[in-house]
Amino acid sequence: MNKFLCCIFLISATTTANADTNPFFNGYDNQIAVNFGWGVDSGFLLPAPVRWAPFIMLNAGYSQPTEFFRLPARRTLNITQTLGMGTSRGWHWDKYTIPIVTLSEDVILAHGKNWYFYSGLAVGMQAQQNERIGSKLLFGFKLGTGYKLSECTHLELFMQHYSNGNTAPENNSYAFFGTGLTYSF
Repeated sequence: MNKFLCCIFLISATTTANADTNPFFNGYDNQIAVNFGWGVDSGFLLPAPVRWAPFIMLNAGYSQPTEFFRLPARRTLNITQTLGMGTSRGWHWDKYTIPIVTLSEDVILAHGKNWYFYSGLAVGMQAQQNERIGSKLLFGFKLGTGYKLSECTHLELFMQHYSNGNTAPENNSYAFFGTGLTYSF
């Protein structure tokens, strides 16, 4: 694991040192995003096997460019709606149709001319606690990649994980694999 983190650090140090603009924004100052994610019931996103769940995520976000230890980044206000459908593996997913609001920071770890790889952290609140996540407080972790479709539009693929960070006894998490579209202006 340490070797992997060292490689990511070296790649990000060499690929972002000469960047003129933030790859999330291409010189623009604002960004809106829409994301769709399909839920998994494996606690964490990795390791395999992925057990798909009848649980989806719809997300809208507004971002502005920033830096994180000189790495290009974006700070985002996210409004998320989870939608559960039916029962699977003993969970009644329809009970998890809950709105979530988070603030997140995504950091570019590596990028090229038309692509980027990023990681992000978030903190926020869900509208109600439940037996899956026993608190309203949520923490998020995200890994993603983006591809530049045009000067102001990007397609992103991501893995998103929400949990309460063990601040309550129940912490079964929400996890999603998804896709999104960003528009910078």
